[in-house]
Amino acid sequence: MKKHTGKQSTPSGEGYHCQGRIWLNGSDGTFLAYGRVILLERIQQFGSIAQAAKSMDMSYKHAWDLVDSMNRQADQPLVSKASGGKGGGGTTLTARGVQAIGAFWALDGRMQNYLAAETSRFLAEYLQEP
Repeated sequence: MKKHTGKQSTPSGEGYHCQGRIWLNGSDGTFLAYGRVILLERIQQFGSIAQAAKSMDMSYKHAWDLVDSMNRQADQPLVSKASGGKGGGGTTLTARGVQAIGAFWALDGRMQNYLAAETSRFLAEYLQEP
């Protein structure tokens, strides 16, 4: 057991940072959040909800429920699903889905800038001599 010497080390501020994530909630719960936007990006990448879910270690059912929730809450669908058949099915993002991804990451960037500024402000106040 380490003995307390009465001395306290004061951090230099190096390595400290505030962190946070955004959840955009509506009256029906979460509309967009970090994981949902990653799911949208993976759907865009793979053209498939099943492949997107697999790439995230998520069940197809859970991925579909998230897509359904986003589509229901959006003013226009974010994801369009084509039924299978001779040419096969597939899933694509709509223009609104692509727009949602861009707007979310822009918002996230602004929040990260805010958190960096607030980290600096906190450390300036905290590290002042009493």
